Amino acid sequence: MLHDRTEAGRRLAERLGAYHRDPQSLILALPRGGVVVGAAISVALRIPLDVFLVRKLGAPGNPEYALGAVTETGTVYLNPEAREVLARHAAPDGYLDRAIQAEQAEIGRRQVLYRQGKPLASLNGRTVLLVDDGIATGATFLASVEALRQAGVGRLVAPEFFFAVGHHYERFAQVDDEEVLAWLKQAAGASS
Repeated sequence: MLHDRTEAGRRLAERLGAYHRDPQSLILALPRGGVVVGAAISVALRIPLDVFLVRKLGAPGNPEYALGAVTETGTVYLNPEAREVLARHAAPDGYLDRAIQAEQAEIGRRQVLYRQGKPLASLNGRTVLLVDDGIATGATFLASVEALRQAGVGRLVAPEFFFAVGHHYERFAQVDDEEVLAWLKQAAGASS
């Protein structure tokens, strides 16, 4: 059992010591909770932290049930049963397209907020440590992995599946935008 996301990051950093001050390495954290974990890793390993923006595509009438996910690079990942779920719930025509557009708009908002509108840095040939605070359905994680591979990363380091997220933490409060910004700022000072 972990106390909180910061402890999770420190413990992961212990296992990732080979990347300490590696100039080719970059931590990409999935907002919001993954940024807290990623910041702790960044501080411990002295490597840069950035966000990788990805949003879940929720099912009709049940937005917490992931049909898939969309990433800031434009990758759209659909779970194998997504089309069946849409049909079973009699989703209106264009539901999926509208969901993708809405989540792309949120990605754009977060890009402005978290990166001051700057695009994702070039990942070609870099070692990327992909970090989140856990995996619920796997959609955002799988979409991220697919997108990062398409972006030409040299090496992708990601955890094994880590389901039932909240059961692994004593403290698992929601993370808001202001907290994400504070963690990004702290990590930026530590990795330079």
